[in-house]
Amino acid sequence: MPEQPPYLRIADVLRQRIAEHVWTVGDRLPSRAQIAEECGVGENVVRRAQELLISQGVLEGRAGSGTYVAEPRRRVRVVRSSAREQPGGSPFRVDMQALGKQGNWESRTEAKVPAPAEIAARLGIAAGELCVRTVYEFLADGRPVQLSTSWEPYELTAGTLVVLPEGGPHAGVGVVNRMATIGITVSHAVEQPEPRQATAEEASLLGLQKAALVTHIRRTYYSDQGQPVETADIVVPAALCEIVYEIPVVR
Repeated sequence: MPEQPPYLRIADVLRQRIAEHVWTVGDRLPSRAQIAEECGVGENVVRRAQELLISQGVLEGRAGSGTYVAEPRRRVRVVRSSAREQPGGSPFRVDMQALGKQGNWESRTEAKVPAPAEIAARLGIAAGELCVRTVYEFLADGRPVQLSTSWEPYELTAGTLVVLPEGGPHAGVGVVNRMATIGITVSHAVEQPEPRQATAEEASLLGLQKAALVTHIRRTYYSDQGQPVETADIVVPAALCEIVYEIPVVR
């Protein structure tokens, strides 16, 4: 069995001290130099251990002050399920309502944006073809908990009332409901989740430590004709949210 990396061993030591109430919520940890000397490791090892625990919400880093034991956070439950698509409603708002939280979002849309190669491949169009791109910041009780960048082929909705996802009479009702108003039936979505570290911009927007763990979900909606109608990159911070998939059983 391979030996545990030193930073994981130190993370376990710090976690254990918190569990045993050697340090409690709000306490400032000793300096990295002190912990390193006591545990017989280098300061970089301690830094990596602390960064891991910060990304998990166990510790909190305060610029110019030090590292502290964080207040335990209740993770937001994010349900990925076709059942969340409801007429006239938003799946995100449904999830937040179930938690007793107010779900909302801020968005910024740009029309006629050339599709990058990866996005074009997901949408089944040529690279450089025009798309409608919408960037979202999802909020739970005013706190950012999820980011998303959505792409739709411009040709699909051009000249209709739903060309802007967050504008017009059908704003904010979700892809499935918007497409239905122009005669397109969305039959299913495909999601590909994978863990990675947050980019500097994502960490800043979500209030996370640099390189904190996130789940990156590539989601694409398809019509009943098999045509991709929207694809999105969804970023969910691991320390703030737990992702649950509900899978319908057909009998």
